[in-house]
Amino acid sequence: MPETPLAHLLTSATLLARAAQWDAARALLQATEVSPAERPQLQLALAEIAVDQDFAQSTTHSPTALADLADALAAHPDPTLKWDRAMLRLRNTYFTKLVTAATTDGGLAVQAEALQAEAPDDARRAAVLFYRGLIADNLNTLPDEAFKHYTDSLALCESTGDTLQASYAHRHLGDHAHTAGNLTEARRHWQLSTEQRQAAGHVPGTLAQQALLAVLANDEGNPTAAQAIATETNRWAQQLNLTYVAAQTNALLHKQ
Repeated sequence: MPETPLAHLLTSATLLARAAQWDAARALLQATEVSPAERPQLQLALAEIAVDQDFAQSTTHSPTALADLADALAAHPDPTLKWDRAMLRLRNTYFTKLVTAATTDGGLAVQAEALQAEAPDDARRAAVLFYRGLIADNLNTLPDEAFKHYTDSLALCESTGDTLQASYAHRHLGDHAHTAGNLTEARRHWQLSTEQRQAAGHVPGTLAQQALLAVLANDEGNPTAAQAIATETNRWAQQLNLTYVAAQTNALLHKQ
């Protein structure tokens, strides 16, 4: 019987995770037999699934998955995968601080700066620049610095063609425009971010954007549209147990 190449299985798992089917993605990879040399790639994919699911559904898969990845890299070192693990750890730590309303970044800004300097390619550099923006924005209250990092990340995404990563920069640049009262610019960024996530099949990301479009419709003076978008987005979020999106749309649905 012919074997399916690992790269194809990793792609399938990624697409399942984007569809909010993290458990199915994990089961697929855990059932995959790989050589010892391929083990780090497999464990990296499992760690990415864990970090994403923990943020979206408030689960606790990351510690075990990251530890398993560390063990695999100890047996078969790979500098690029080592960087990827460090980036996943930074993302997971950031998410934890965000949901616990931490008042300091605990050194994350310094870690992110080092990761940017060590990034093996522009795609990874764009990702860590985005997280430098999040840390500046949400942990250190440095909006001007955050705006610059988002803008620099977006420029790299446009040069590499990574439209999904670009969607994150557009989301947060739109947030800055919204805060400044520029609803036209906010809509431009948020609409584009939504479309980029739809094109990538990223269901949780698309729903998160639709929640923002509901907020924007309300601010634009169209509460009927806002309630319609929020109602359907909330229905999806509840069914997929996307705790953050469900909470955000619940707040809008109960707004008087």
